[in-house]
Amino acid sequence: MPNTTVILTGREIEKYLSMKQVLSIVEAAFAAYGRGKVQMPPKTYLHLDRYHGDFRAMPAYIEGLEACGVKWVNVHPHNRRGGLPSIMALILLSDPRTGYPLAVMDGTHITNFRTGAAGGLAAQYCAREDSSRIGFVGCGVQAYHQLLALKEIFTVRHISAYDNDRLQQARFIKAAAAAGLTAVPSGSVAECVGDRDIVITTTPSRKPIVRSAWIGAGTHINAVGADATGKQELEGALLKRAKIVVDDVAQASHSGEINVPLSKRVIGFSDIYATLGEVITGSKAGRASSEEITIFDSTGLAIQDVAVASYVYRKAMRSRRAVRKVRFIP
Repeated sequence: MPNTTVILTGREIEKYLSMKQVLSIVEAAFAAYGRGKVQMPPKTYLHLDRYHGDFRAMPAYIEGLEACGVKWVNVHPHNRRGGLPSIMALILLSDPRTGYPLAVMDGTHITNFRTGAAGGLAAQYCAREDSSRIGFVGCGVQAYHQLLALKEIFTVRHISAYDNDRLQQARFIKAAAAAGLTAVPSGSVAECVGDRDIVITTTPSRKPIVRSAWIGAGTHINAVGADATGKQELEGALLKRAKIVVDDVAQASHSGEINVPLSKRVIGFSDIYATLGEVITGSKAGRASSEEITIFDSTGLAIQDVAVASYVYRKAMRSRRAVRKVRFIP
């Protein structure tokens, strides 16, 4: 039985993760979800409107992997003005047999990678196999991690990028170039998403910024930005045209892309086709034709964090010199 708690910093965690590996880990986590082998209450929120941000507590247990933990994560979109990340997180990983705290680790890097991986998997199962033209609406850190995942799955030939922050748009284009890909700036959202095979939205918008008329048949959309009540990036009419896949129905219905259209009765629960876990396990089919529009509503699940954190912990324990330990005294 362990008698020390490992402390892992973000810099240490970066050494243990690659997008290819995280894709595999997150796919297994969604498969466990699809088979009913997880416990995962919906996120609990602390809304701090005076600071234009919020905190979320995200617990989960994955049977078989025997991984148990909780993530404490913030979202403060204005942080970049002061040079801080918009999203930061800590993860506490515990031994489910005894409750002993195995590790306290930086969760920011894990959050970025696991969210990108979920988007990559959704596109793998729902986008057309020959997808090569990708549009990014929002060019922050998460857009880059979505790109890292997509390039592991598809042959990416053309990237368009739009952000109302032109400096951030330029940084994304530079980062894409460093990853061996060419991205071109778009002057508007309509220009960015038109004639795309895959569209990625990663903005904090509270009103629709992607119109149904701009999206052609056969497009797959990863709607990532809406992660709290009242947030919305896609026009309701677009969801009515699409096959909707969510990561978790309960969580997405109160904080995902579908939360506003549901509250306004633009769509109903019967319009939700499946969870990603159901698609990955094969209990529901993914794309049925080259013409249908598919949307993945990504809110981010605690099982993703706990699965990746468990992997990192095991890697760290094999490289004990890279970690610090403390005695935990209850």
